[in-house]
Amino acid sequence: MSEGKHLPLVIIGGGGHASVLVDMLRQQQRRILAVISPDLIDRGEVFGEIKQLTSDEDIHQFGCDDIRLVNGLGMLPGQNLRRKVGEKFRELGYRFETVISSKAIVSPFATLAEGVQVMPGTVVQAGSQIGQHSIINSGVIVEHDSQIGDWNHIAPGVTLCGHVSTGDDVFIGAGATVTQMVCIGSGAIVGAGTTLTEELAAHHICYPAKNTQQEIKPKVTL
Repeated sequence: MSEGKHLPLVIIGGGGHASVLVDMLRQQQRRILAVISPDLIDRGEVFGEIKQLTSDEDIHQFGCDDIRLVNGLGMLPGQNLRRKVGEKFRELGYRFETVISSKAIVSPFATLAEGVQVMPGTVVQAGSQIGQHSIINSGVIVEHDSQIGDWNHIAPGVTLCGHVSTGDDVFIGAGATVTQMVCIGSGAIVGAGTTLTEELAAHHICYPAKNTQQEIKPKVTL
């Protein structure tokens, strides 16, 4: 966990992923000062009476050393909004909280970097290393000595067997299984339900039906 784990928190984003994080943090009796979201927040009682701010510039009312941020933006395949927003606030001097659900099992011999989020029902075994700002979503199993890069999203129900390694910006879809010793390159996508048994090159996608791989072609902006 980060050294400022007892500081009050500000949540970036007010959507579904943010609501799960707020629920987790409320159960841990963490103090949440505000949620920054330009959109209307309508999540029942989860956000309660937490103050809503509507502009990123509102962060300046909080000193960098007085709070920790929680990145409440989710991540979809091929989307980098979460990373862009996180890097913007880091450039302003703010740091991010490492959030671990009370209902997760994380070995004391695992290493979690700043901004990592570990959701309920997840198991992270000894020797594993989770890179900065990665989401380890609900019910994930990260077996021993796995190395997860920065800005990954490991979706619900994924199983990573021992000694799996991933680069940065990797998305592994719900229910996928990655067998032991497999390496996944940066920017790669593993489709939901896939069983990946061999190396996946950077910026490639693996589909579940026939375990076929295909290069991800960059989008052209006119």
